[in-house]
Amino acid sequence: MTTVDKDLLKEAVGWARAAGELTLKWFRSAELDVDRKGDGSPVTAADKAAERFLREAITAAYPDDTVRGEEEDDVEGTSGRCWVIDPIDGTKAFKHGVGLYSNLLYLEDEHGPAIGIINLPALGETVYAGRGLGCFLNGEPCRVSDRDRVPGSYLSTTWLGQWTPEEYQRLADQFLQLRTWGDAYGYALVASGRIEAMCDRGLAWWDLAALLVVIPEAGGTITSLDGGPASDPDGTGPTFSALASNGKFHDELLKVLNP
Repeated sequence: MTTVDKDLLKEAVGWARAAGELTLKWFRSAELDVDRKGDGSPVTAADKAAERFLREAITAAYPDDTVRGEEEDDVEGTSGRCWVIDPIDGTKAFKHGVGLYSNLLYLEDEHGPAIGIINLPALGETVYAGRGLGCFLNGEPCRVSDRDRVPGSYLSTTWLGQWTPEEYQRLADQFLQLRTWGDAYGYALVASGRIEAMCDRGLAWWDLAALLVVIPEAGGTITSLDGGPASDPDGTGPTFSALASNGKFHDELLKVLNP
């Protein structure tokens, strides 16, 4: 495995934190206006400003890199490296003044997933990882929990509306502690050992990409909900599912989710 450059990781974390600081200008502000995109999902001036900041920072430093994001068109580069930006993951939380939103940044290079960052500006937390370097919470190494039993473990999800009553009951029958600490915040909790598992049935590529570095580097496991890879090789699928866990009973969870 080729270890990613430490200085590049530090630089990317700095960008993500600065973008997060920008969003706080609009957080819980009476001046926040929410627009609707073509797919009906919400977007704010904070989303647009954070993505613009990250694009400009990346392009200034690495003009030959590809940049993809949620709010602007892709910019194709020639270096073989690709950055993926989600300026605000959890826009619904953001617009309701709930501090569990994040901004996400991912880098893929010729060796695969390289850098993943979950920045939580309203909470003052940043969970980030570099390939071969491990995972960190505000500069301190962090790891998944060591709990090795399904009963009593915490499983979070973004939205309970995605579960049928039968599926919900099946999870409850395993004595799982079910929570809705949603969006990327739930995955940050898994990576830092505060809960055991997080799952989602519908994710866009920019929602998922950073997790492909953060969870494995924290010692955990991430797959799709059917047990396959959490993404296709080039990250071009329209939607993805994900189950991230501490890896101690991942297969058992998959069986509960897919009887």
